[in-house]
Amino acid sequence: METIQDNVEKINDVVATELLARLQDSTPEFFEKAVLDLLTAMGYGGKERRMVHTGRSGDGGIDGIIPQDPLGVQNVYIQAKRYADTNSVGRPDVQGFLGAITGRGVDRGVFITTSSFTSDARTFAEREIHGKIVLVDGQLLTKLMLQYGVGVQSRQVIRIPEIDEDFFEE
Repeated sequence: METIQDNVEKINDVVATELLARLQDSTPEFFEKAVLDLLTAMGYGGKERRMVHTGRSGDGGIDGIIPQDPLGVQNVYIQAKRYADTNSVGRPDVQGFLGAITGRGVDRGVFITTSSFTSDARTFAEREIHGKIVLVDGQLLTKLMLQYGVGVQSRQVIRIPEIDEDFFEE
């Protein structure tokens, strides 16, 4: 059983690497929409999967908005940056996003990138603004995409039988 799980993890690692490369090679608009698809797959936007793609030139630093609750009382604001692995997102970008959402009267958001965040950006998000902006780097992004089945499909499902102890209870 461990061998199967080890092999599944290896396959997931290969697919995650390819998935990240494909996202990095996509257009900014495609990436922003992929991020919105992921968040709706995670349950944001309700059963209707409501979302608004706002990303475009002059978007004011907001690439998408997803209602967090069915009535749309709370919204999740999203910033998506499609960067190469070597181009980390720094504190100024996170501060800019905080300014963009604060300007809309909002104090929380999600910042997603295909690359990574500098330690200064992470410290700012975690300690200075106390998690008001959730940071999702490329590794976590692909892990979530695999977990929620966004941008991937199952090639084969393997059924592993085991004894049903309830069946044998007299």
